Amino acid sequence: SHLRLMNSERKITVGISVGDLNGISGEIILKTFADERMLEFCTPVIFASEKVMIFLKKIHELNLSIKGINEIKQLDHKKINVFNVWNEPLDINLGEVKPIMGDYAIKSLRASVKALTQGEIDVLVTAPINKHNVQSETFAFPGHTNFLAQELNGESLMLMISDTLRVGLLTDHLPVKEVSEAITPELITKKINLLYETLKRDFQLINPKIAVLGINPHTGDQGVIGDEDDTVLRPTLKTLNDQGMHVYGPFAADSFFGSGNYKNFDAIMASYHDQGLIPFKTLAFGSGVNFTAGLSKIRTSPDHGTAYDIAPKKQADYSSFKAAVFAAIKIYKQRKEYENLSKNPLKIKPVKTFVKKRL
Repeated sequence: SHLRLMNSERKITVGISVGDLNGISGEIILKTFADERMLEFCTPVIFASEKVMIFLKKIHELNLSIKGINEIKQLDHKKINVFNVWNEPLDINLGEVKPIMGDYAIKSLRASVKALTQGEIDVLVTAPINKHNVQSETFAFPGHTNFLAQELNGESLMLMISDTLRVGLLTDHLPVKEVSEAITPELITKKINLLYETLKRDFQLINPKIAVLGINPHTGDQGVIGDEDDTVLRPTLKTLNDQGMHVYGPFAADSFFGSGNYKNFDAIMASYHDQGLIPFKTLAFGSGVNFTAGLSKIRTSPDHGTAYDIAPKKQADYSSFKAAVFAAIKIYKQRKEYENLSKNPLKIKPVKTFVKKRL
């Protein structure tokens, strides 16, 4: 059971940004914590409004104990806490796309990130936003990842994780026509270093093996279908190998997953968004988690979007959101352990296997 996750230690405070409340966000958040056992090892703090969450609780006919708070010091570790980011009424119509919901999604996100940076919460789990209706003069980001990198003053890596699969992206929310030009030796080096470090620090892998997927079909077929793999990717991977990293590739992406080759590596670095996320979501949809690696704080999210079409049916699958909560807690603990061992190397323990347990 997931409840064996180090219950003897203090509970982790999990901050949650609500995303677009006309989508499935409210449903997947509340259904995740409808199981009272969740509160035995983590304290949830939803950044929204008590009125909204009670309304959603009634809509979804859930028996939950919600406490509205205005300061983190008011946390109740035996209840679902809702930090009141706003108090005014909000008209929720499940399934409708409305600009105002984007405004409130960003209000929630900004408040939760502020709490994260100030150490008032331990980790952040973000519910899905609509990347279109959140755009404004003060929020011009293609998604959570870029915003978090700015707010936390760090370099970020989008890393999709599941029980047995980790897929990072050299380029993430970038138009396909810009991908080739964006993949430079500097970018490759930066992203692979971020992946290498997070595998050691957050997943306790001492000498991780990383596979890199090619940019072009068949990795260019010796220049017949583009030369970027030969002129940019291969030389950079050789340099990284010469520095002592276990980095392999580039591999032809079309057969890499179907052949099962991905099982031979601790992580895979894809060149662009769909190259990595299509196979990941095919193999792990529903249990996959998006982890923003490389930052000083831990943020995870489910591997799906707002799902407006499903929202009115009130039958959303919340397993990915629950997995995101568990992943955030586990990574937090493993990172703390790594940092403690780094300070005292004489206490180094054998590497642990990355296996997620479920309720």
